[in-house]
Amino acid sequence: MPNIQSAEKALRQSKRRRLRNLEKKDAFKDAFKSLKKLAAAGKTADAKQFLATVYKKVDKAAKTNVIAKNKAARLKSQASRLVATK
Repeated sequence: MPNIQSAEKALRQSKRRRLRNLEKKDAFKDAFKSLKKLAAAGKTADAKQFLATVYKKVDKAAKTNVIAKNKAARLKSQASRLVATK
């Protein structure tokens, strides 16, 4: 446990940030999984519409440094290829 007041505040901040980061990470992972399910089921029209949601969640995570910019680009590329091939 931190003894100094500023260290206590830093701990509170890091806990809040960790939860916020986990929410964003879970959001884009869930969206990507849903897109995979749609593509696997052969629902290409729904998958193409849902692709925008996946892009939004991935971009939001990259913007706030939850994931790296290149990982975001890679995920978006995978998502678009997934929709295009099915």
